[in-house]
Amino acid sequence: MNTLTSISNRIMQRYLPDPFLFVVILTLVVFGLGVLLTSSTPVDMVVYWGNGFWDLLAFAMQMVLILVTGYVLASSPLFKSLLRNLAGLAKSPSAAIILVTIVSLLASWINWGFGLVIGALFAKELARQVAKVDYRLLIASAYSGFIVWHAGLAGSIPLTIATPGHFSEDLIGIIPTSDTIFATFNLFIVIVIFITLPILNRLMMSNKDAVYVDQSLLKDDDDEALKQQAATEDVTPATRLENSVIVSLVIGVLGLAFILYYFIENGFNLNLNIVNFIFLFLGILFHKTPRNFLNSVSNAVKNAGGIIIQFPFYAGIMGMMVASGLAGLMSEWFVSISTEFTFPLFAFISAGIVNFFVPSGGGQWAVQAPIMLEAGNNLGVSAAKTAMAVAWGDAWTNMIQPFWALPALAIAGLKAKDIMGFCVIVLFVAGFIIGAGLLLF
Repeated sequence: MNTLTSISNRIMQRYLPDPFLFVVILTLVVFGLGVLLTSSTPVDMVVYWGNGFWDLLAFAMQMVLILVTGYVLASSPLFKSLLRNLAGLAKSPSAAIILVTIVSLLASWINWGFGLVIGALFAKELARQVAKVDYRLLIASAYSGFIVWHAGLAGSIPLTIATPGHFSEDLIGIIPTSDTIFATFNLFIVIVIFITLPILNRLMMSNKDAVYVDQSLLKDDDDEALKQQAATEDVTPATRLENSVIVSLVIGVLGLAFILYYFIENGFNLNLNIVNFIFLFLGILFHKTPRNFLNSVSNAVKNAGGIIIQFPFYAGIMGMMVASGLAGLMSEWFVSISTEFTFPLFAFISAGIVNFFVPSGGGQWAVQAPIMLEAGNNLGVSAAKTAMAVAWGDAWTNMIQPFWALPALAIAGLKAKDIMGFCVIVLFVAGFIIGAGLLLF
């Protein structure tokens, strides 16, 4: 394991480019494949790219809000205190790696933005308290929990098909989360990953190439800075409002009232908007004052910068993939070699490949759903199973698609190539588990 991890890290350090350059390279690759493998001309591909460039703005805003609201909630005093106390349970580097993996898995299953942020924040807290722990592996372990997000409460594909009015409703109707997120086959995969991933990350520990960080550099000065700011500013009616607990309490209670009404009317039917709503108003309440809340939002937006600027490029790639027929060509090839038994596995693998070019669960589902749902129906595979196979494929290759690691890397102060060597190992082991789970059930 040490040898494999060392080789993987050396390859990633040498050859993995910055995430922005990664999306530029992917753009050129898709452009070339579209010209070579489809009837599209270079001019056609340019037009497809430009026309698709802004197609994901609404979805991009939802994704940014999930990240921002997840960060705000995770950085609230209540959660910071919880993380400090939880980090105190780790008495050794081994315990730190195992603990951060478990916390990240659980948080990501609840909400991907929450998982990314709280995993990175918890990893930094562990690095402050535990000496001689490999900082790169610590952050990689925090990010590895992200692999379960599409199978969790905020998975965009299962939530999309559970939402009335979704684009495939005429074909498959409304599929409740009891058939997707809480289905037996999905829970089996999640449980096995919860058991094996902490062990795997622990096995990747090595003193040979470990990178340690000066614990004094990880000191959290946010609270002290806020106190100094409050002590030096003039007391005015405006500053009183900004620091008023009552204002946050009133608007927070109003938000909770709607959340309660929503669940009474709709049951436990989660979608992206209600998840954002819940995290937003819990963040307002937990930060206690508007000033604290807005300061946390400002910090969260900094971490969202990579997503904001890269999403249009991925939308352009998606435009080329869809309009040229390249995405359909990839999906149809896997469908052509599938049987009723192997279809979920091949749907999973094909989704993992498409995810490199369209790293958005909702966007990818829009590309693959028409082909996969029809093929699954013809082979006798349920729409719920097909959807979750695509969802797992999308989450799977995020382990080596640096786009979604940007928030965690920004918090940790690392580069993608610092953690991706570990994530490659996670990719292969998790891929075996997910594939087996899709075939066995």
